Amino acid sequence: MEVRVDNKVLVVTGAAQGLGRAIALEAARSGAEAIILTDHPSKRGDDVLAELYKLGTSATFVPADLMDRDTPAKLVAAAVEKFGRLDGLVNAAGLSDRGSVASVDPALFDRLFIVNTRAPMFLMQALIRHLQERKAPGVIVNVLSFQAHGAAVNLAIYGATKAALSLLTKNAAFAHRKDRIRIFGINLGWADTDGEREMQAVKLGRGESWLSEAEARMSWGRLIKPEDVASLTLFLLSDISIPMSGALIDQVQDAVLGVRD
Repeated sequence: MEVRVDNKVLVVTGAAQGLGRAIALEAARSGAEAIILTDHPSKRGDDVLAELYKLGTSATFVPADLMDRDTPAKLVAAAVEKFGRLDGLVNAAGLSDRGSVASVDPALFDRLFIVNTRAPMFLMQALIRHLQERKAPGVIVNVLSFQAHGAAVNLAIYGATKAALSLLTKNAAFAHRKDRIRIFGINLGWADTDGEREMQAVKLGRGESWLSEAEARMSWGRLIKPEDVASLTLFLLSDISIPMSGALIDQVQDAVLGVRD
């Protein structure tokens, strides 16, 4: 069984590195016609674009700040203007800054909800409206988190943003099932991404040894890798997963899905 997304035009957020980059490259290998990459203006997409071009996929990088309320509509409009249509969306971008109920300040609370919940929700809205206008099917995959099941204490606000997006994911999947718009969420476990490396080694001060120590505790001897997430995402984006929709899939290992220390 070969997973393919032939002739699909996709938007992938957070695509300059980590999960978004891995998903974009796997989509290109799986036949995507065109991919619109987006990430924060402080990041560059040149390396990913070069790799996509080598794979024979049309691509463009659109720098965009998800804190800007106009970004979702502008991204979808840019994709349609560039490639004539849009068939799918992967909301892979997100922030995982730490904050507990007792410690979080309003600025961090707002930033996490804007980037992790508001932006992907309105990206979904913009794509849904575009697909309805075309009377065309489409697929959306939201990268969520198993922290939505309860969350570690210092990830309470982060977990809440993902729990909110989980509800919106299932609600939208039900609301637009007869439009043939399929919508999924991946409740991602502990993953080895560029952002997590910076968080653990630098922001949390655990040094470069944190990864080997963490992976030694895992049953498979490693954390989840971006390529693992890309494989699951491509299955959901592809026609092979029809008629599934509304599924929230726990991509985890060695985890109790609830409150954790």
